[in-house]
Amino acid sequence: MTGPAALRLGVVGAGGFATFLTGALRDLPEVTVTVVADPDTDRAGRLAGILAARPVPDWRALVTADDVDVVVVATPPAGHAETTLAALRAGRHVFAEKPLAVNEDEALAIRDAVAATGRVLVVDHVLRYNPVLRALARLLDPGFAAPPGSPSDPLLGPVRRLAFENDASDEDLGPEHWFWDERVSGGIFVEHGVHFFDAADALVGTTPESVQGMLGRRPGDDLVDLAVATTRYPDGAVATFAHGFSHAHRCERQLMRIDFGTAEARVTGWIPVHATVDLWTDDAGAALVESLPARAGELLAVDGHRLRDPAVTVAVHRHAGPAQARERGHERRLPHRCHLTVDLGGEAAKPYVYAESVRAAMHDLVRCVRTGGRPAAGVTEGVTAVAVAAAAARSAREDRTVHLGRSAEPATTACPS
Repeated sequence: MTGPAALRLGVVGAGGFATFLTGALRDLPEVTVTVVADPDTDRAGRLAGILAARPVPDWRALVTADDVDVVVVATPPAGHAETTLAALRAGRHVFAEKPLAVNEDEALAIRDAVAATGRVLVVDHVLRYNPVLRALARLLDPGFAAPPGSPSDPLLGPVRRLAFENDASDEDLGPEHWFWDERVSGGIFVEHGVHFFDAADALVGTTPESVQGMLGRRPGDDLVDLAVATTRYPDGAVATFAHGFSHAHRCERQLMRIDFGTAEARVTGWIPVHATVDLWTDDAGAALVESLPARAGELLAVDGHRLRDPAVTVAVHRHAGPAQARERGHERRLPHRCHLTVDLGGEAAKPYVYAESVRAAMHDLVRCVRTGGRPAAGVTEGVTAVAVAAAAARSAREDRTVHLGRSAEPATTACPS
């Protein structure tokens, strides 16, 4: 008995990212690449040859081709909305590289098209498919701590503050690169920041109500190479994001610090491969921490992401302090200090983890097409990330706090049954 036929992918764009993405999908049996479109016919031919697909010079022919079920948008950001809208209106599902669009109006038009057509759209927000961040999300879920139906508290309290710092390289970003042209990239907040605005939303569990942005320019130049934003959430949580593109490759640094009140997590790498959690907890929490090495597969599981020898290690120091504690006016019992480390293989594992996260995102799209589920990174998440990023850019230009409204509201992601 054979399974469902593989979904046929048409890839728009044949540059470096398209090559990486299709390489990540080559052994995913649920999909096969049939068409590659790029105005550079030599480039399209090279990638199509690797994939045993056919090259075409015009993406408009690809989105209506009979042998394409899913359009993969892998072009610079300025073209994302036009291609995505055309694909949806042609009845195709879409796998869209981030950002979903370069401005809020285009993102909302895509949201409306998804609702009208009933097609599945997944945005390549790879952090939603990263095992390290998925593990933190599970530790925020009271259901992970106890059998179904049993009352329990989550190991990690709600996020109070999140800080992400990205000291990135500009060695491969010459002055003529499209990254610096806001008309093409949308600017740093939109082109790059959407990943982290979205990841913060996933951990906080809601979307921001306001944002403040600030930009830094290269000395002696008008080029913006530093963007900083602060978001505030309805429950009072605050997140800060710093994105700088001014370092040598060897000097790149990325760190996400998350304050849960009774716990602190530190996540390294913009593609997270390592995290530590220090926390104070009660008897049930200490028992849960002690169980995590044996539950590593469950803790880190992401459908479609093939884990490669992850390490989960813990240390539990019982009765490390008095049981009674007080925070924010509430009495707590926190006698035990615990330390948790999650390691996917360190920096050397980053390319593999990145590719597997892309693979998991495509696997999610296939699942939705076949079962009618809702993707982890669908149109709602894509629209919200663009809205927050655009608001941060507007805040920086206008030197004021911007309050978010219509775009941050939940939207329905339709998945056909």
